[in-house]
Amino acid sequence: MSAARSLEPWRWIGIPMLQVLGATVLFGIPIQVWGFHLPEPVFPMAAVFAWAVIRPSIIAPLATVAMGLLLDLFWGGPLGLWGLCLLVSYGLVLGGRSMLAGRSRLELWAWYGLVTAIAMAVGYLVTGLKDKAFPGLMAMAWQYLATIVLYPFAHRLIDMFEDADVRFR
Repeated sequence: MSAARSLEPWRWIGIPMLQVLGATVLFGIPIQVWGFHLPEPVFPMAAVFAWAVIRPSIIAPLATVAMGLLLDLFWGGPLGLWGLCLLVSYGLVLGGRSMLAGRSRLELWAWYGLVTAIAMAVGYLVTGLKDKAFPGLMAMAWQYLATIVLYPFAHRLIDMFEDADVRFR
């Protein structure tokens, strides 16, 4: 386990935000490898999960909405859809934060998978109700799988900053 770092917002929110948005753009490049397109995971989900586990903050929900709006603009979806989905996941994790403290890596990964499933279900339902046609379940399942594989990045961020501010433990 690494030593905790200071909690300046640019370190635990700003840099990860830029990293996940950069990864989103990188994976958005229309490249085919052996006839397959690159997966489209929701990279910001890892940062949002980690931010809620690390500590309560005013800046994290604002950054969450900003990332969601940028995802909507980048992927051409309805404005606010990913912002809503990411805020739902942030709220769920923040609400259950006391239950998550001290859990093993595998247990946190399971929580990450559950929260990601709920956020994607919200997106699925909102899209279906708005468009009066539901997206394909197989495409959503692949996106979900690609997103839950990102948990080690969330865990790394949690390890780096979790013990930096003992007021919220």
